[in-house]
Parts: sequence; C-alpha cells; structure tokens
Amino acid sequence: MSIATPITADLVRGALELETTPSGVQPHRLPARARAQADDGQIAMAEAQPSGVRVVFRSRTTSVELDTLRTTTAYAGAPPRPDGVYDLMVDGEPAGQASGTGGNVLLIDMSTGAVDHRAGEIGTVRFEGLPDREKDVEIWLPHNEITQLVGLRTDAPVEPMATTRRTWLHHGSSISQGSDAASPSTTWVGLASRLGGVELTNLGFGGSAVLDPFTARAMRDAPADLISLKIGINIVNLDAMRKRVFGPAVHGFLDTIREGHPTTPLLVVSPVLCPIHEDTPGPSLPDFEHIGDGRLRFRASGDPTGIALGQLTLSIIREELARIVAERSAGDPHLHYLDGRELYGEADAVGLPLPDQLHPDAATHLRMGERFAALAFGAGGPFAVEPSD
Repeated sequence: MSIATPITADLVRGALELETTPSGVQPHRLPARARAQADDGQIAMAEAQPSGVRVVFRSRTTSVELDTLRTTTAYAGAPPRPDGVYDLMVDGEPAGQASGTGGNVLLIDMSTGAVDHRAGEIGTVRFEGLPDREKDVEIWLPHNEITQLVGLRTDAPVEPMATTRRTWLHHGSSISQGSDAASPSTTWVGLASRLGGVELTNLGFGGSAVLDPFTARAMRDAPADLISLKIGINIVNLDAMRKRVFGPAVHGFLDTIREGHPTTPLLVVSPVLCPIHEDTPGPSLPDFEHIGDGRLRFRASGDPTGIALGQLTLSIIREELARIVAERSAGDPHLHYLDGRELYGEADAVGLPLPDQLHPDAATHLRMGERFAALAFGAGGPFAVEPSD
C-alpha cells in the first residue's frame, strides 16, 4: 500500500522558505525579499540548489519514493557532470544513496556567459529495505542540483520528526555549498553538522559570499543557536572590493546579524589556503585548456602591484578579519575567530592539492568537516555545549 503525503514545511529542514510552484514546492535558502534584491543569475542558481536541505519525518515505512523535478547544470564543450546524490539517513546513520532522473538542464557557455534552459520530466528517487520499526528518516537533497519537491510516498504513515538539537546557521562560498564534495551529507559543513549533533541551515552560495546586505538580513531574521561566517575567497575571486571598503562591509554585516542575534555564539572563519590567491589579487578566471577532457582549472589574473592600490589577497583578508574580530570581541564576548588554514593549510595542500586551484575535493571536504567539528563543537570550542550545573 502506498501512502501519499503532502510535502509541507514541517517535513523540510534547512530551507528558509518553500515556494509553491506548478510542480510542487521549491526549497529556497534565501527568502523572497532577499531574492528580489539579488539581480544576479549566479546567486539565484546557488540559493535554489538545496545544500543542507533535508526532507525529514518519523515513520515505520520500509520504502520511500520521492518525486522531484531537478535542474542540473552542464557546461558547453565539457563532458556531462555527475548526477547529484540524495543521501538517506536512518536514525542519524547513513542508510543509502540514490540519484534523480529526468529534469531540466541549464547549459552554460562559460566563454560567453550564455545560458540555454532545456525542459525535462519529473523523476523519482527510491529507497527500499528500510528497517521495519519506528525511526527518524532524513533525505539530504543534492547540494548541486536545483530540486523541486513534487511528491512523497511511503508504505506507512509519516509524521513530523521532533528535535531538541541546536540550529547552526552558516554562510560561505561554493566550498561551503559543497563544490566537489561526494554527496550532500559529506560536504564539510554537512559532515561537521552531523558530528556536532546540530540542525544545519547552510547559506553557502557558490560565487556569492560577498557580504551582501540581503544575506545579512536573512541571517538576522533566521532562527539560530550558533552562527558562522566564512568570508573572503569570493571577494578575491571577483575582485569585488578594495581594502578601504572591505572592513566597513564586514562590520556592517556583523552589525546586521547582531540586531537579531545579539548574544548568539558567532564564529568568523577566514579563507582556507588557496595558493593562487594567497598573495595575488583576483579576479579568478577559468582556464579552458583541458575542459574537453573534463578538467576545468582557474588562475589568478590579478597583479600583486595592485595591493598598493588596495586590492585584496587572502593574506590581507585574514589579517583584516583577525583584527576586526579582536577589536569587536572586547565588547562582544560571544564573537570568535578561526583561521581557515586550520581547516586546510599548507601541509594539507602537499597531499591534497586543490584540483582546479580553487575548490577542495571530496577527501578534503571530509578532513575539513572533521577538523571544524573538533575545533568548533569540541571541548573549549565556541560551539561546545556548556556543562550543566
């Protein structure tokens, strides 16, 4: 017997908003007001890719069918990208993986910026052989495919899953969204949230962590027991700011978040090691030499002489962030700083170099997630559970 259950907000975690569409519901990681102020195709695509978003429920069901309408991304002249992955968790433990079928395709020509939208059909993701007992079920949606949720079917009734876990609200770049991770629950942020025993809301947006005021307001208004900001790489990638503008922009972003979360533990994380931009400004530009065999790399196109004119490098950004946090923490004891090179640094780059010069691979995501969990959620960390009296 198949039981159809409407997909409503109480069955979805990690999204700030569900939009009703002709096909079903679309999880968004930015609310409508923020999306209206983001006149940029890159962030529109990134926020609609449901990194960290989960369909969650409690049930005795032994099978699950999830109908979705996915939108995948392809690049002109390059081989097809791997399908996105759905991770199944049962009572918090990995219990299966699957990929979607059908769906729409966004074909992007990186040399011109042209985008061709090709419509496709609804597909179904199936999980079978679940244990025949009451259990918590979580389906992590692909971190790299726009996913509309169309239908949910089980062989036993479902109910919302209760939780007393703290909510961790994180913002960062494509590395935080999960670029090149193996699956949504093994992005560094996803893994860290599971190791830390918290509910994740991941506002990691590929190419779009540039201190946008609308993102700060979304974070101000979102529920959060713990907050982290990973700042820097996209600002250098885009050559988006000069040093004169960067410091006040960081202060403004923090001020806005503090309007809604005045005493919430807030961790500022500087960039992980990225050798091409440690001492060379952006912008980053794609190198198409090997795109035909599926290898896209990036290069730093800036000139170090631009530093004298205020251009930013990762080394400068780390110095500025450390200074800003040190100054503010004198009056804000819940504000903390973490050097991103403690997650991925020079020693790591020897054995695990960045394959495209910008993004960590799947093994590096695991290392970063384990390290962040130990540094942030472990004893003495800013997100550690305080011992009860």
